[in-house]
Formats: sequence, C-alpha cells, structure tokens
Amino acid sequence: MPSPRDRFTVRIAETEADRHAAQALRYDVFVRELGAEGDLVDHAAGLERDEFDNFCDQMIACDAATGQVIGVYRLLRDDQAARAGGFYSEGEYDITPLRAGGRRLLELGRSCLHRDYRGGMAMHVLWTALAGYVAQHDIEILFGVASFHGTDAARLAAPLSLLHHAHLAPPDLRVRALPEGFHPMDMIAPADLDRVAAMVQVPSLIKAYLRLGGVVGEGAFIDRVFNTTDVCLILDTARMTDRQSARYSTPRRT
Repeated sequence: MPSPRDRFTVRIAETEADRHAAQALRYDVFVRELGAEGDLVDHAAGLERDEFDNFCDQMIACDAATGQVIGVYRLLRDDQAARAGGFYSEGEYDITPLRAGGRRLLELGRSCLHRDYRGGMAMHVLWTALAGYVAQHDIEILFGVASFHGTDAARLAAPLSLLHHAHLAPPDLRVRALPEGFHPMDMIAPADLDRVAAMVQVPSLIKAYLRLGGVVGEGAFIDRVFNTTDVCLILDTARMTDRQSARYSTPRRT
C-alpha cells in the first residue's frame, strides 16, 4: 500500500513558474488569510514577495497527483544572506550572538501550507526534506521569526510569557527584538501562569520547534505591516538530543 508520504514531492524551486507558485501560496496564506501587507506584495498578480526572494532557496512541496504547490519553506543560508545584505530577521532582531559564534546559519521563513493540507503529512514531508538540506549544507544553527496572528500583545500575554519563562534562549543564542518593535514577553509571572492554557494558544509550528529543542529570543516584535506578533526561534543542531534528531528527520505518521 502506498505510504501517505508518497502523496507529496519536495524540491527546491528552480523555474520562474515554481517561484511564482510559491509566492502565490504565500499570498493566499499571509495576505488573504492573515491580512499581511508589504512593499512588494503584488495584489494584481496575487503574489507575496520581497527583496530576499532573489537570493534564497524556496523549498516547495507539491501534491504528487496534481502537481499543485501546497507547501513552502523559504531558506536563506549565511552565504546567500551575505549577497542579500543580511537576513530578513535582522529587520526585527539583533542577531549578533548568532553571527558572533562563527557557525553555519540557516534562516527559515515564510513557512506555510495550503489550508486543505494542514494537520496531516505534508508538513512532516517538508521537514524531512529540510533535514536533508541542513545536512547537505553543514548547517549548525537554524533560526527565523515565527508569528502569532494580530498585533495585540496583551491578548497574547499567556503564551508569550510561557515562551519567555520556559524556553528563553541561553545567552550565547539570545537574540533581542529591535527597540522599534520590542514588546516584553514576561507579562505574567510564572506563579500566576496557567501553562496548559497558555500552550493551547501557541501556534502549532512554534510548538513543533519547541519539541525539537528550539528556544526563543528576548522580546517579541510587533510587525504591524504583516499584522503579526513575532518571536525569534533558534534551533542549535548540536544541542538536539538523539530523540529530537530522530523526530526532526523522520516524519510522524498521521
């Protein structure tokens, strides 16, 4: 019997058609669903794009039966970021601690799935491909901003406080939100925090990184253009346990 994984193919976008399909999915998710904007969003063509797209790799997952692009991960290695003038995350966070370590960096961004494929195998297939990409390029640190919908930080006090108290990055990885968008995350004291209820509010992608040993930087960043409250997630591959590494590289069957 065919595996559920066989429903999908994953590759790095190589053609203009591939890249436009990825940007069209990003438009559907980030602009139509979540209300994002941006200087280079093309409403006429239905494409969400920015200046970093010319330098990054876009990993796309396709439905094998239809060829439709149903998942995207934007990948920006440190050598690509040097040509781009920096990482996307540096518009929100001071990543000096990551740069100072001298280790190979990979920024993950614009991760999204078509609404009809959420909660199943598609994301895990993308993650398996990502693990292969990390090994191929000898990546040591993965990082990137991950988002809560909306810009009302007070509404997100519980999950942000949980991330701060339970998953704050160690000093050598602790990036910090830039002053212009900085919002403290420790809004509720640990003794007053309902951790179970708070975790329910954490988006599934962030939970997945936490299960792999991911940590968060200092402070949230309020992104009013993208209509999100962002945290910076960091994953040090050297600090992953064997169990976490296996979970990362082998998708869970659903």
